[in-house]
Amino acid sequence: MDQALLLIRNELPAPGLNLAARSGSCHQCLYQFLAFVPPSNESLRKPGTASVMVDTQRPLTLLLNSSVGDRDLCKIQYHFGEFGNYSLVVKTLSTSTQTVSCDLTINEGPINSYLPILFAFLVYMGILAILIAGRLLMKIDPVRNWVYKKLNPRATDRMINSELGSPNTTDSLNCDPTPQSWSTGSRRRLRSLDTFRGLSLVIMVFVNYGGGKYWFFKHESWNGLTVADLVFPWFVFIMGTSIALALGSMLRWGSSKWKVLRKILWRSFVLILLGIIVVNPNYCLGPLSWDNLRIPGVLQRLGFTYLVVAALELLFTRPDSGTWEGQFPALQDILPYWPQWIFILVLEAIWLCLTFLLPVPDCPRGYLGPGGIGDFGKYPNCTGGAAGYIDRLLLGEKHMYQHPSSGVTYQSTMPYDPEGILGTINSIVMAFLGLQAGKITLFYKDQPKQIMSRFIIWGIVMGIISAILTKCSKEEGFIPINKNLWSISYVTTMSCFAFILLLLIYYLVDVKKWWSGAPFLYPGMNSILVYIGHQVFANYFPFKWKMQDSQSHAEHLTQNLTATTLWVIISYILYRRRIFWKI
Repeated sequence: MDQALLLIRNELPAPGLNLAARSGSCHQCLYQFLAFVPPSNESLRKPGTASVMVDTQRPLTLLLNSSVGDRDLCKIQYHFGEFGNYSLVVKTLSTSTQTVSCDLTINEGPINSYLPILFAFLVYMGILAILIAGRLLMKIDPVRNWVYKKLNPRATDRMINSELGSPNTTDSLNCDPTPQSWSTGSRRRLRSLDTFRGLSLVIMVFVNYGGGKYWFFKHESWNGLTVADLVFPWFVFIMGTSIALALGSMLRWGSSKWKVLRKILWRSFVLILLGIIVVNPNYCLGPLSWDNLRIPGVLQRLGFTYLVVAALELLFTRPDSGTWEGQFPALQDILPYWPQWIFILVLEAIWLCLTFLLPVPDCPRGYLGPGGIGDFGKYPNCTGGAAGYIDRLLLGEKHMYQHPSSGVTYQSTMPYDPEGILGTINSIVMAFLGLQAGKITLFYKDQPKQIMSRFIIWGIVMGIISAILTKCSKEEGFIPINKNLWSISYVTTMSCFAFILLLLIYYLVDVKKWWSGAPFLYPGMNSILVYIGHQVFANYFPFKWKMQDSQSHAEHLTQNLTATTLWVIISYILYRRRIFWKI
């Protein structure tokens, strides 16, 4: 999978050729040796041949040079197709000028490995069309009454014979036969937040299960973004938004700050404990391999980030988020909380100072690269710069993630943890920006235009900051977008996307009510259960089974989509039964 066959035919005489390659996703990397191609046998007029497997995920740069003298003969850039069969013919065009030609030909065409994605998209769109058609039919009174009578004839007869008349249209559309108190609470709750959280979680589950083994559903090797790099920061962002709403609600209902603080501490402790004990054990060494237990992790970072941001908000939140009576009422969601902003700015200053000023042994100051063969192999043991050094120093190499995403492309050998200590600072900043979105919804409740305009402004501001930090480039900016480092440009970019996406969902779900939030609403309301469940049961049927062809994107995609869909169905069943696992 993700490979093609390349046959090299060398018609040149001795001494032979060396073939090396460099991936298009590997920035400033050394060429990696692929094969030695023997010289042609002039007496038998038989060319020297060699065959290699080449990567098809990204474009490759092939370099052919003489095995003696290291003279470069030709350089070819090409994006090979999966399961394709190619030939590279090297021959002399002119004996007098020693001009060499390198011709790449296709012996057998590659397959279109993206067709399974198109087919899956059409299947899900078909299901969606059927559901929409069903809901439209349910708006027709005779059809709705007939369905209710078939499903529950006794209850329907009683309803028809009573003074209440036919079932209420809104209730039937929501398909939520819950008591009035429950529906009233649901209407007050912003469904867009649960929908956004559920959308992030569903994508996270899908990419964690493998994402069909497509490269864009895996984490980027170092700088840059893929689909997999979007979801975790969005989850952190919406957690910050929920903190603003939840704390304000608890204080309005009369809970003391000490009681709320105890709840914050307990929830943070449980999240961290679940991450270390349930999700993180190295099962290859046994579930109780404490000597090699990974200490950082997704739930650990969520737990610590929640602790800091919730405690910070608790210090300054007010039970009643009314209009601020000071100057600049347009900034009433910012100015009263200036100590919070000072705290966050100090945190970010600490990240910048440690990242760019901390001396790291045998590494340049401010190094943000992947190590390995990156930067032309100058700093092979400097993966992550200060972030990696701090984790190795404080946690120990055995308690860190052992297989970072940079290992394959950049061939880095140092352990590096994408949920490490230094990156947690910027996850706190990310959650704080989400907290700001929550304050906007509180201060401007019942004013959707004000809320949406502020979401747009924040999105634009975050986008401008990202453009400045990155110089609108993947590799050449002051601080590149990097999920492994959780760089500040990564945070501002993801916050920009989060504000805009939350704006769209809020407009569709809570303002216009054109969309109920389904199916993402259901996992969004049971996020911890779905996240932990998909990790614990990842290798159990029906979430995983033995495949007939493990080299097929189609089979991997079918398995991963099935597993993800099952968790959505499970969350829907729990939603219908009003079962929500809260910490």
